[in-house]
Amino acid sequence: MATTIKGIDVSHWQGTNVDFNKVKKAGYDFVMINAGYGKCIGQKDECFETNYKKAKSAGLKVGAYWYSYALTEAEAELEAKVFLEAIKGKTFEMPIAFDIEDSTQCDLSTSTIGSIINAFCGYCEKKNYYVMLYSYAAFLNSKVPSDCKNKYCVWLAEFDKSKPSYGGSYGMWQYTSKGSVSGVNGNCDCNYAYKDFTAIIKKKGLNGFKKQKNNELPILEKSGYKKGDKTSGVLALKEMLIIAKARKLHNVTLAENGIFGDGTEKAVNALLKKWGYKQNSIAGEKFIKKLASAIK
Repeated sequence: MATTIKGIDVSHWQGTNVDFNKVKKAGYDFVMINAGYGKCIGQKDECFETNYKKAKSAGLKVGAYWYSYALTEAEAELEAKVFLEAIKGKTFEMPIAFDIEDSTQCDLSTSTIGSIINAFCGYCEKKNYYVMLYSYAAFLNSKVPSDCKNKYCVWLAEFDKSKPSYGGSYGMWQYTSKGSVSGVNGNCDCNYAYKDFTAIIKKKGLNGFKKQKNNELPILEKSGYKKGDKTSGVLALKEMLIIAKARKLHNVTLAENGIFGDGTEKAVNALLKKWGYKQNSIAGEKFIKKLASAIK
């Protein structure tokens, strides 16, 4: 993205009274919302539904995260399943994130942490989600294998510094837990995002969005001569199209009259296709100029 965008993250600690319209007006573009923790649906964040609805209504880009207590690969996959159940049916312009930092996980080996991360994030990816990895710098440095940090975009937590000391790559930085943001009562986590996550997610059809078509051709023009028109201008257009056929720019045979019929439509569309435009059967000013240039 051309510039860094600002965001916040919220959970039940902020309650359901966050005024996301004020957050938006204060210059924040996105919010990461806690959806819950652990491996039971009963641990879904009680404020998630309200926060999601209000944030969307305010026009903020929304992501979600899940706090992990998993100690094994199997538990991590179960957490992923519960997380996706909690967010089912919703769309997210920002990533969904796996929050791994709990004190119970600090004594696990690096390889076990790696298997936990891969189990959770891999499951979410298989279900067509853009998933990122959240943790604080010390945990990332000491516990998370390099292949995980390279495979998944990192959401780094490192507070109250002008620049992170963390040496790895990251796509989002949670730079304080004590932010003061209009619309939020009390302290608030604040973040910077450095990638155009929304463009990536929508283009690939992730996080509940349908994949964008890459083969949609541009339209040369929306108005001009069209099928059924009977004018001297159509006659002039057809004379140019006849010359274009002689120059082997298309192979459609045309009658020399002022009627925009089937043959004229086929010739116009053949040239639109040749030029890389959508075949919409319209020959306007831009078409005529391109045709004139082509037959000179």
